[in-house]
Amino acid sequence: MNLGRELRNVTLVGFMGTGKSTVGQQVAGLLHFNFLDTDTMIEQRVGKPIPSIFAEDGEAVFRRLEREAVASLGEMSSMVIATGGGLVCDPANMESLKTHSLVVCLWAAPETIWRRVRNQCHRPLLQDPDPQGKIDRLLAEREPHYRSADVLVSTEFRSVREVAHQICHQFQMARRDLGHHQ
Repeated sequence: MNLGRELRNVTLVGFMGTGKSTVGQQVAGLLHFNFLDTDTMIEQRVGKPIPSIFAEDGEAVFRRLEREAVASLGEMSSMVIATGGGLVCDPANMESLKTHSLVVCLWAAPETIWRRVRNQCHRPLLQDPDPQGKIDRLLAEREPHYRSADVLVSTEFRSVREVAHQICHQFQMARRDLGHHQ
């Protein structure tokens, strides 16, 4: 870990359905931090839901909006930030997040992800004739980016509470190791 870092926030990255929003809200409660979801932030800025941005403007426009959202997070403190699943594919996003956050990747097997998201209609990337295959492909494509997080945490066979407590522990240990005062 870069010793010039200032860990003021926790950022959760990972594929859709790994629990970033659910776990993030619990972590925020445990740390007495505020919770922010980058997708919600983008929807509020643009005034339309993510699926509409994808459908009307395309993925490239969405990714630009995502980069702008990430760049604006650098001044924030005491935040738990949940990100969109593809946000880490832009190395500049990960670099920016690591200047102020402990970046934690939540991980789950493709079958678990499919089981968790298959009944959700707000997932633009699942509008595919073979959604399970799409999950497998995207996860394989994004895995190297996810692995560049500071910490990887499996959400398989664990409660939201267990995962949240592990993330809080990792954050407190990282802050201690960097000499931050609690």
